[in-house]
Amino acid sequence: MSAVPSLSSQTDRRSAAVERAVDVLISSRGHADPTRLERACALLRQRAPLHWVERSGVRPFRAVTRYADIVSIETRSNEFAAGPRTYLASETSEAVLQRVTGKPQLVRSLTEMDPPDHGVYRGIIQGAFAPPVLREMETWLSQWAAEIIDRVSARGAVCDFAGDVALPFTFRVIGRMLGTPEADDARLARLAQAFVGAEDPRRRLAEAPGDTMRMAMLALRDYFEAVVADRRAQPRDDLASLIAHAAPHGAAMPHYELISYFILLVTAGHDTTALALAGGLAALLAAPEQMVRLRAEPELLDPTIEEMLRWTSPVRHFMRTAVCDTEVGGQRIREGDALALFFHSANRDETVFEDAGAFRIDRSPNPHIAFGRGPHICMGLQLARMQMRALFAELLRRTERIELAGRVRRVRSPFMSGVSSLPVRMSFRALRKEAAA
Repeated sequence: MSAVPSLSSQTDRRSAAVERAVDVLISSRGHADPTRLERACALLRQRAPLHWVERSGVRPFRAVTRYADIVSIETRSNEFAAGPRTYLASETSEAVLQRVTGKPQLVRSLTEMDPPDHGVYRGIIQGAFAPPVLREMETWLSQWAAEIIDRVSARGAVCDFAGDVALPFTFRVIGRMLGTPEADDARLARLAQAFVGAEDPRRRLAEAPGDTMRMAMLALRDYFEAVVADRRAQPRDDLASLIAHAAPHGAAMPHYELISYFILLVTAGHDTTALALAGGLAALLAAPEQMVRLRAEPELLDPTIEEMLRWTSPVRHFMRTAVCDTEVGGQRIREGDALALFFHSANRDETVFEDAGAFRIDRSPNPHIAFGRGPHICMGLQLARMQMRALFAELLRRTERIELAGRVRRVRSPFMSGVSSLPVRMSFRALRKEAAA
């Protein structure tokens, strides 16, 4: 007769399973295996949605994995601050940053700011992302999407969609808005990706992740210091001129915040959208019946884009710090507690999304939070949607078939998540030649 496991042993196993799930969630390798990650997130949502995490080398925090809890925290900015701890970093990395910058963060941009600075600094360029202004870009975006596909088709049938299409497409959009030349795109993109993905060996500039971040930051600083000097001498109609001449609170922007502003734009301004594009195509290739339906029903492109955003959730997390004793999801939160909000897990929450583990291009409603929620919601959300719409519309128009042509690789980063390499083989239609004839 077999012994019945004791209540304490069952509790110990459940606790060990939760801790293993946390390890998957917070490790730089955790998002490299989507299936393992989904299991870990599901377990945490069910058993420990606000789990207190203590790990050697990392300051304690709560891992928040449920949709309702994350939305609650994001929309209570009077109770939860964005700074000074904005993303998960080891104590060693934090010490390095303090030595390099004299600050608790490597940069201080909009994502690290709270009122009153956040609203003032956000207002500097917010007008450039207003719908009427963005609509003026639609024709150019369509032309740029066609040009990118032209370049790829001229080189042959096989390409890395992530590196050859998504990355240069999205970076030129933010480069055009900033006013930087296309000749600088490849170098700036390399530096930006190293800055946010220093733990990925394919993105590193040096052996150690900390050295990579520091080198990338210094190179970006030097580049944009020159841009600022140029725009202050000769202003132009671009975002670089707006930032260079900005006077938040009635005074010139401090140098640290000035350079941070540019670094935010060249990182968040392209990498997240590029990851959504590559991850979105990968999802379609993994669910070929969805691709067939999208080709047959092009009116589903907009809901497809929303599903791609939910599915990819390129930003893994942001952190918030409780500024007072409060409560979330029935659990007491103490003043000073740090909380890591895992957006990818929220966007798979079974209580919000029916059949959450399936990629469905007709999903409706689709209240995903890939762009965040509350005061820190991504300023460029409409621009990201426009870019995805323009590129996929052109891709569907120009190709008869797209198939996987190699191994899919994913970003290895504690902050960013998604497909970094997507080898594909594309069969192109001869539309332009037919039009010319």
